[in-house]
Amino acid sequence: MRILHTSDWHLGRTLCGRRRGDEFEAFLSWLCGIIERERIDALLVAGDIFDTGMPGNRARELYYRFLRDVASSSCRHTVIIAGNHDSPSFLDAPRELLEILNVHIVSGTSEDLAAEVLVIDDSSGNPSLIVCAVPYLRDRDVRLSVAGEDASDRNSQLIQGIVGHYDDVASFAAARRDEIRDTSGKRIPVVIMGHLFTTGGRSSDVERELYVGTLAQVPADMFRRRVEADYVALGHLHVPQTVGGSERMRYSGSPIPMSFGESSQKKFVYVVDFDETDNAVRPIEVPVFRRIESVKGSLAEIEEAISKLGSEGGEVWIEVIHSGGDTAANLRAAVEDSVRTAMDINADKNSIIDVIRVRDERIRNKILSRLRSGETLNELDHSEIFRRFLDSAGIQGADRDALTRTYDEAVFALNSPDVSEEGMAEPT
Repeated sequence: MRILHTSDWHLGRTLCGRRRGDEFEAFLSWLCGIIERERIDALLVAGDIFDTGMPGNRARELYYRFLRDVASSSCRHTVIIAGNHDSPSFLDAPRELLEILNVHIVSGTSEDLAAEVLVIDDSSGNPSLIVCAVPYLRDRDVRLSVAGEDASDRNSQLIQGIVGHYDDVASFAAARRDEIRDTSGKRIPVVIMGHLFTTGGRSSDVERELYVGTLAQVPADMFRRRVEADYVALGHLHVPQTVGGSERMRYSGSPIPMSFGESSQKKFVYVVDFDETDNAVRPIEVPVFRRIESVKGSLAEIEEAISKLGSEGGEVWIEVIHSGGDTAANLRAAVEDSVRTAMDINADKNSIIDVIRVRDERIRNKILSRLRSGETLNELDHSEIFRRFLDSAGIQGADRDALTRTYDEAVFALNSPDVSEEGMAEPT
C-alpha cells in the first residue's frame, strides 16, 4: 500500500488581491502526474482544501476536475477531511456522489465513530489500510460550555475534548484492526489524519484563526495513546515539518507559498510505503509555479535587489518594504522606476517584475507609536487604523475627505455579498 499525504491547498486564495488560479491549476496537474508516476494507491488530503467556506466557481472547477482525474488514475481511494477554512456543509454536499468515485469526505464529527474510521480495500477487495479521518474539531464539537468558566478553563476543556475524541476514534480503529487480523491473519497499517495545532509546531505568518500562544495546542503523544499508528498525516500548519521528531508524524504544509513570508520555503508532499518490515516516508519537492519575493531595506538596497531580480530573468511577483532611515518622498514611484530600468536592461531575458505591494515601515511605526498604552492593532477597528494613518501622514482637508470616501467605498465593495473570494464581483 502506497499513500500520498498533502494538505492546505487553500484553493481560491489570492495574494494582495491577485488571482492565483493558474498556480493552483499547475499544482493539481503536477500532483496528478505524481500520483500516476508513483502508482499511488490512496491520496490523503488533511484539510483546508479551500480558502473560504464558499469558494468561487474557478476554485470549485479545479477541485472537481482534479477528483475526476484522480479517479481515473492508479489511485483507488481519496480521503479528504475538512479544515478550519472549509465549510463542512459545502464539502459534504456531493459526498454520496463522490463515494462512487471512491472519494471519501469526512467534514464533521459524528456520534457513529465508524464515519471517521475508514477501511480501505486493495484491488482485490481485501482490507489493506485503516484511516482515522478526523476533521478539524471546533469548540462546539468537543466541549460543553460551563457557567462561570474562565479562558483558562475553556482552553483546558477544549484540549481535553480534542484528546478524548482522538482517543475514541483510535480505540475504534484498534478494534477494527484486531477484527481484520483475527479474520485474515494479516496486520494492516493504521493512519491517523488530523487538522490541528500540536505542541511545538512551527507556524508561518499566514495561518489565520490559529490559537494564540499555547492555546489549544494538543500533545503529540496523543496520536499513539490508543493505537499503534503507522503514520500520522496532519494539516493546518503551512511549514512542512515532523512532529515530536518522528519521521512518521508530519505536517505536509501548504503546496504553494500562501504569502510573501512563505516565499523562501521549500514545499513538499509525502509518499509513504507500507510493507511488513518498514514504513518508508519519502518527500517529493513541489516545483515553484510562480516566483514571489520580498524585497526589504533602504532605497539603495531595494534598487539593488530589483536589479538582481531583473538579471535573473523570468516572471516574479514582489512586495517592497522600505525599512531604511532614508527619506522616500514617493516610494512607489521610485520602485516603479527601478523596475522599468531593470526590465529594460534585461529585455532579452524576458524579465517581468510585477510589484504587488509597496509598504513603508516608517509609516507603520508612526501608527504604532500612536497606540495608547495597552492597545494592539488587533483591537482597533480598520477605520480607526486608517484614520491614524492619515494623521501620521499629515493629510488634512479636501485630500483627507477624498481618501476617506475612496477607502469607505473599497471596504464596502470588499464586504458586499456579491463579491467572490477571488476578490472580483460576480456578474448579476
